[in-house]
Formats: sequence, C-alpha cells, structure tokens
Amino acid sequence: MAHYKTAKEDIVPFGQKLAFGSGHLANQLFPAALGVFMVVLVMSLNMNPVLAGLLGALPRLIDALSDPIMGFISDNTKSKWGRRKPYILLGSVITGVAFMVMWQLNPENSQTYNFVYFLIVSIFFYIGYTIFATPLIGLGYEMTPDYNERTRLMAVSQWMGQIAWMIAPWFWVIIYEPAIFESAPEGAKTLSIWVGALCMVLGIFPALFNKEMIVPDKDKMADLSMKQLAANTKEFVRGIKLTLKNKPFIKLCGATFFIFNGFQTIAQFAMFIIVYYLFNGDKVAAGTWPAWFGTVSAMATAFVVIPVVTKLSEKVGKKNAFIIATLISIIGYVLKWWGFNPANPWLMFIPIPFLSFGIGGLFTLMMSMTADVCDLDELNNEERREGMFGAVYWWMVKLGTALALLTSGVVLSLVGFDQSVDVQTVETLTNLRVADIVIPVFTALLAIVLVWKYDITETKAHEIREALIARRGKVKHNGDKA
Repeated sequence: MAHYKTAKEDIVPFGQKLAFGSGHLANQLFPAALGVFMVVLVMSLNMNPVLAGLLGALPRLIDALSDPIMGFISDNTKSKWGRRKPYILLGSVITGVAFMVMWQLNPENSQTYNFVYFLIVSIFFYIGYTIFATPLIGLGYEMTPDYNERTRLMAVSQWMGQIAWMIAPWFWVIIYEPAIFESAPEGAKTLSIWVGALCMVLGIFPALFNKEMIVPDKDKMADLSMKQLAANTKEFVRGIKLTLKNKPFIKLCGATFFIFNGFQTIAQFAMFIIVYYLFNGDKVAAGTWPAWFGTVSAMATAFVVIPVVTKLSEKVGKKNAFIIATLISIIGYVLKWWGFNPANPWLMFIPIPFLSFGIGGLFTLMMSMTADVCDLDELNNEERREGMFGAVYWWMVKLGTALALLTSGVVLSLVGFDQSVDVQTVETLTNLRVADIVIPVFTALLAIVLVWKYDITETKAHEIREALIARRGKVKHNGDKA
C-alpha cells in the first residue's frame, strides 16, 4: 500500500486542534452527562422505563430530522464570519441554557408533569444541539485536505472528547452523595447548571479560534433568502439525494448506525448490572464502582485505543484499521460475561481495554473517512458540501441513538426489570447480562460486513485530491497568508 508524506501546509497547528477538540469535548459532554442524568428519571423520580426511553427517543428524532436542514444552511451561509462559526457560537449558548433548565424536576410532581416538562425543554435542547454540532462536524471535514492528517485531527478531537466520558460517570456519584445533596433530583438540578455552563464555554472556542475553508466557487452556493425558498427546497432535496447516492458514504453511515446503536442500547446496562447484580441492589455498597467503570473505559479509549488506531490506520489503511478495532471490541464484549463477577468486582475492568476499541475506533476513523468522501463528492458534483455530509452522518447516529434509547427501555421491561424494587430476580439479571453482550456483538458484525468493500484507500484519496487541485487549485482557509 502506497504512503504519502503530509505537506507542511496541510498540517493543522496543535493550537487549532485543541480549539476544535474543545468543541468536541462539549459535543461529547452533553450526551455523556445526559446518559448519567437519565438514570435519575428511573431510579429517583420513579419514572416508568418505557416513558424514560421515550424521553430519550422522541426529541432525538426531531433533532435528527433537523440535521440535514442545518447542514444545508451551514454549507450555503455567506457571512464575513464564515459558514460554520456563527452557528457554533449560537448553538453552544442555546444548548447550554436548555440543559440547565431541563433538569429542574421535582419528585413531588406527577409522572405526567415531569414527562411533559422534560419533553418540551429537551426539544429546545436538541434544536440548539443541532445548530451547534452540525457546523462543528462540517468544520472538521474541511480543516485539512490530507488523508492521514485528517485522522490525526480527528484523533485529537476524539481524545479530548473522551475527557467527557472520564468525568461524566462521577456525576452519578456526586448526584447520589447524601453529604453533598439532600436527594438525587436536587443533585441533578444543581449539577446541570455547572455542566451546561462548562459546555457553553468549551463550545465557543472553535467559533473563536478555528479557521474555515474559503469555498472555491461561491457562485454555486444557494441564496438563503425567503425569496429563494422554493428553489432552496428543491436544492436541499437534490443535495440529500446526491449524498445518499454516494455508496462509500452510505457504508460509513450504516456501519456507524449499527455499532453506535448497539453500544447505546446497552450503555446504561453496565450501571444496572453493577448495582443490581454485583451488589444486589445496594446503591451504597455499589459506591463509586459504576463511575470507575465508565472512567477507566474512557481512559482506555483515550490513552490506548485512539493512539493505536491512529497509527494502525497509517500502516494498513482506515478501513482495515476499523475492521481490526471492531473485532477486538467483540472480544471485550464477550469477556464481560466473566468480568462481571459478584465475588470479585475488580474483574469488571478486564474487558475494558478490548471493548473500548469499538467506539474509540469508530469515530476516530469514520469522521476521517467521511472527510475523504467529501472530496470524492466534490470531484463528482463540483460542490463543497461538508455540512450536508456531516448532517446526514450524524442524522444516522442520532436516529440510531433514538432507536437505541427506546430499545433500551423496552429491553429492560422485557427482561423483567422492576424499578420499584432494590433486588431484581436471578432470571432478570441473567437475561440482562445476555442482552448486554449479544446486542453489541451482533451489531458489530453487521458493521464489518457493510464496510468490507469500502474502497477509498490512501492511494485513491491522493488521486482524488490531485484531480481536484488540477481542476480548481488548492483551497485556502481564512487567515492563511496570501
């Protein structure tokens, strides 16, 4: 396999990578915190797991549907501040404030009241999240045209994103610590304000410090005015059709859908298994074990998986690195059967270095591969549409997340989980542990099948880039020297 040296001008400065990574830290901290906070709905507000699953699923469906619209708007915005950065700034503020308001719930309220209140505010939260995240993803695709530098950029952003998953599990400990808060709902109220404010600040950094690509041919950008609404609607539909006709991209979306869907479906199960299987429903005895499980998983991803996958992709290519990482994760999921052992809780950490290759390898490589696909799309259609590709890609992620959260609640009900009791039956816990393994293994195998014939290698990516340069010259970024 041919390898090409990264040109000096294609290297993204480390400060730029950190600024972009801070945006991804916010982008990851929101869902990471949300996953922990959602447990409060079931365990402390006594909400039915199916209703809690609906609260996770319904707003995300609305969020997913708005992603392509935001992608189209971001791709075609003409402002002196750029196509992406104004929306990143605005979206980070809306999302941060909405997250604070969303968790102001009281246990004395009826289940119906809390359900409706949370649903309405979370819709505003996800609208802001779309305004923030979709342009942020598109920004990353255009920051460098180099095949391997794209992976290194995404590796830094994903590494910083893992910080969210290192600290978020401790939110569970803080919320349920009686020495800090009188009750878990009170803890969620207060902590949500701190989390929302932190994410707001982190999300602003890419808007302030990152450079955007200067679009080679602005004449082909749509005019975002009410007069052109009909024409823009037609162009929007055409853009989605072009995106969905890109076969390499569809393979990436499908693989992401399956792996992330499998991961998200069982994401909360580890906490339930630790509390109810390892410690027989004793939340005090469970203590910080769930937090350590999440933190060590994130640390393994940041310090082992991302560096290994980044180097592996440079040696064997992105597709092969993805397949290898996914196979390693399957080993980790299977090892969880022996790792979760009431006689020795320390064994739960054995599978972590293996299973962490699933999500760690997924987003480091898939986001880099999508940037390559954007070049192929420009070669075929003579347009830069990073926002649309990012939107459709994350639409697939969010659709998977919505279905996964709904499925998660359904699975909890099917295995017989009873949120009103502290001690679950042996049959319930066995079925829950089986689901915790079988679901992500099955979806991982489907993902491997999908990407098996993905064909954008380093050689092909280099050829695409050379063809683009020959046609329209090298692209420039705002702030570059003339």
